[in-house]
Amino acid sequence: MSLRLRSAVPLVLALLTACGSDNTAPSVPTIEETTFDAALGIDLATFTKNANGLYFKELVVGTGTLAQDGKQVGVRYKGQLPDAFVFDENPPPKPVFSFLLGAGEVVPGFDQGTRGMRIGGKRQVIIPPVLGYGSRGSGDVPPYSILIFTIDLISVQ
Repeated sequence: MSLRLRSAVPLVLALLTACGSDNTAPSVPTIEETTFDAALGIDLATFTKNANGLYFKELVVGTGTLAQDGKQVGVRYKGQLPDAFVFDENPPPKPVFSFLLGAGEVVPGFDQGTRGMRIGGKRQVIIPPVLGYGSRGSGDVPPYSILIFTIDLISVQ
């Protein structure tokens, strides 16, 4: 090994050590460990948890057409964070929000939370970060946020 190379080895090792991981990856909150503002009225014991970690609760059971993948659905919704901050909603007179269910037009948790509802139904959905905006966040929604949606199913076509 040449002198020049031997001199470089300690420098390279020092640089690699300095640039090593600092293990400060953001902590991703779990729904079960989250404290929800009392105004949200969330008691996880009254919710159903699906296989992907999404929680949902029927507030009103609809009796109309079933929302299923491939159908155009129209909803009214309110999106909130665990502290009850409203980051998005579409109450009247805003138009009904329409999307193709299961086509990836909304975050995965919103698709999953709407699937299986019937027209006239109202559901509260708690979406883990991995099924929401994840590490990127969106607008007023910080990265790794748990999302709470109240969804009213208005139409299915």
